[in-house]
Order: sequence, then C-alpha cells, then structure tokens
Amino acid sequence: MSALAEQFFTKNHKALPTMPEVASRLLKSFDDENISLAAIAELVGKDSTLAAKVLRLANSAHYSPSHNVATLEDAAHALGMDKLRNLSLAACISGAFPLVSGLDRALFWRHGIMTAGYARVLSRVLQLDADTAYLAGLMLRTGQLLMAMSEPALVADVEAHAAEPGSRFSLEMYRFGCTHADVTAVLAQRWHFPDKMVEAFKDANTPLEIKPFSLMAAVLHLAEVLADAAEHHDDPVQAMQVAVPELLAHLHLDLDFLRSKIEAAGDLGADVDSLLH
Repeated sequence: MSALAEQFFTKNHKALPTMPEVASRLLKSFDDENISLAAIAELVGKDSTLAAKVLRLANSAHYSPSHNVATLEDAAHALGMDKLRNLSLAACISGAFPLVSGLDRALFWRHGIMTAGYARVLSRVLQLDADTAYLAGLMLRTGQLLMAMSEPALVADVEAHAAEPGSRFSLEMYRFGCTHADVTAVLAQRWHFPDKMVEAFKDANTPLEIKPFSLMAAVLHLAEVLADAAEHHDDPVQAMQVAVPELLAHLHLDLDFLRSKIEAAGDLGADVDSLLH
C-alpha cells in the first residue's frame, strides 16, 4: 500500500508542497501546555498574508463580532486560542498546495474544513483531543491533491462518481490501489506530523480491519462521510447508517445526541472564502 501511495511523490517530487514555517511552529505549539494566546497571535503576525486572512475571518458574519476587529490582538481575543490556531493552520495548509486540474479548489477546501469541523465534533463526543482531530480532518484529503497532480482525469472521474457519502475511499482503491488517506499518510510523515496521526491516516480507509483499533482513524472516516453528506445535502445520521453501520455499532454512538451536536455546529464550511482569498 505505501509503495502505491509513494508513487505520487516520485512523480511529483519537483512540485511537492513544503510545510509552511508558521504551520510547523503552530503544530509544535500543541505540545506546549503553557503556550499563550498572545504567543499564537505573535506567531501568526510573522506572516502578513496569514494575518490578513485571520483578520478577515474574525470580522466575518460567522463570528458575529459586536465591533470591528482592527488588530491581530483583537482578532485573537475575538476567536480564542482554539479557533485562532485551527483557522491559522487551515489557512497555512490550504495555501501550501497549488491549483490542480481535476478538483474544484473552493469545493475541495470547503469539504476539508467541514471534515475538520466534524472531526472536532466527533472527537468531543468520543473524548479525543479536539485540536488534533481538527488538524487531522483538515489534512485527510490533501493526498488527493497529489494524486490529481499525476492523474487529473482519474481523480476527476472518482469525484464524478463519488455521490454516495464515504464512497471516495472504495472508488480510489479500485482505480489506484490506494486511497487519498494513504497518500496523506506519506505526506504527513514527510512533514513530521506526530506518528499517531500518520498511523490514523493509514488506517482511515478501513478502521475496523486494523488491530489495534484506532479511534482517530474511525473519527476521520466518519468525519469524511459527514462532510460528503453535508456537500450533497443528505441527512447526516442516515448517511453514516448507510455508509458505515458496523463502525457506528462498534463505537456505540448515541445518534440522537450526535445529531444534536452536528446541528449545533451549523455550517462548518462557512470560512472557506476567507481562507482562500
């Protein structure tokens, strides 16, 4: 599997994205229990493009500011530590990848941000670290961008047929012998992401087949199903019941409670325009 995923790096070695410096430092901040909101804001301020995006986000209707947010310090206080760091990482990572044929950039990153948001919702229900889950959810499909650099027509064909929530995994296995999550695992390893996250990407396609069971891999798979359902305006709980009934049974999820959390989260893809421009 890893050899099949590695081929996309061999073909694209000149065009491979590099981990942005600010993103790398934001990632390391997860391990620092004493990191302050001011320190995160200072880090974001080192990249003027990123700082401008964060200011735009803080002033968006989604966060309903009671007053105009004029400075990065104001934005930090308006957003809070978790949102500031997560949105800054989303802006860094989405900006690190080039435009590719076969995928609509705005749709792709809207889906990625929704996957990240649903991963955070699921992680809170299942008592996983919400920030780690958000970052993993955001990264989950990035491998597909590398696949599209090599095989734009095949990737476009996968997307044209991926109408059923969660079906992207099996469609890619049929066409490529590996999935976007497998390619993401190789990228995450090269970007020095935590080993547990790399393993979760490797296991995300078939989390029930892997021993020991990875709760993070299960969350990633479910989050992608939910993002697919939101994209197609399908009922989220019904989509999970159709796509992954055995996984739901294994996790013993209270689906009514989960539905209430999903509905409370609102439109998780609302930030995409501010992140991409």
